[in-house]
Amino acid sequence: MKNIFEDYGYSKFDVENRIIDCWNNIFDKANPNHFYFDACDGMGYIEDTGNDDVRTEGMSYGMMMAVQMNRKDIFDKIWKWVKTYMYLDSGPNAGYFCWSNQPDGKKNADGPAPDGEEYFALTLFFAAKRWGNGDGIFNYTEQARSILRTAIHGESKMWFEENHHIRFVPNCPFTDPSYHLPHFYEIFAECADKCDSSYWKAAAKASRQYIAKACHPETGLAAEYADDDGKPLPPKSHGTFFSDAYRVAANIAVDSLWFGQTKELSEIAGKIIKFFDGKEMYELKDYMVDGRPLKKNARHPVALIATIAQAAAAVEPGNRACAERAVRRFWETPMRTGRRRYYDNCLYFFAVLALSGKYVKY
Repeated sequence: MKNIFEDYGYSKFDVENRIIDCWNNIFDKANPNHFYFDACDGMGYIEDTGNDDVRTEGMSYGMMMAVQMNRKDIFDKIWKWVKTYMYLDSGPNAGYFCWSNQPDGKKNADGPAPDGEEYFALTLFFAAKRWGNGDGIFNYTEQARSILRTAIHGESKMWFEENHHIRFVPNCPFTDPSYHLPHFYEIFAECADKCDSSYWKAAAKASRQYIAKACHPETGLAAEYADDDGKPLPPKSHGTFFSDAYRVAANIAVDSLWFGQTKELSEIAGKIIKFFDGKEMYELKDYMVDGRPLKKNARHPVALIATIAQAAAAVEPGNRACAERAVRRFWETPMRTGRRRYYDNCLYFFAVLALSGKYVKY
């Protein structure tokens, strides 16, 4: 895959060191900023340091990082923790995973957040292709297929049946634009149950179309939560450009890297980069999707800088100058320290992998 950092003059040595530093910052217990922790019985977990809990979002992110870095040991530890403490084995959400647990394993909820399930499924398929299947919970392929089977055929469905859009939570009337991962669904079409292949193909097409509708025509910004037609929810109901919404730019970038550019989505990536061009980290705010700044500073400014830079992987040639500025701003921004570091540094690491050509489709 293309190494965008090298295209902009950064050496292979420096890029490789940045990747290693990112991994150590998250997973090395000797690093004071780490938020991966080993647990008993050969398990491990990623802690959301901003909320003092363990989330399917972070656990699935940790599994993606581990499979990309060829760390089967870490992958299996996280997956064992997920299956031991997060799995829901009864009720309408049986077959899913509790979206939030305490670090000791106690469940904080009785339902899932679909972004965790879709990441779990993809990372398990990748693990099967990279390392092969094992037994029981380490039969990665069957575990992934089971998740997706439940998601579209179970009692509490994660996707709207009529248009293949993912929901914010099962049976919910609205969605989260950053949950739309067409590049994942292309792989699900290849790897999930054969009888569902056409469903996932349709979901990939529908999600690309949905992202294009959900992003503002001038700024490219999407809301954190939006109706099924792409319209932002009211501002007090997370209908603004806020933390989750940063990931839309990153998702467009990885879709482009794995399956080629889509004209409408590439244009959105360019609009996002242009909207933030020249803004320093201290200037970053929460925004209405039309670009009007709100009073609060961005809660996760490092994550925002990272995802803006990642969008450089999807832009058309005419946006190269501002894309390069976005990448250089990101390169010069260190990973975050302190209580809020979890979300910022997860998105930071994914951006480094994508821009270095190391975010690989297996």
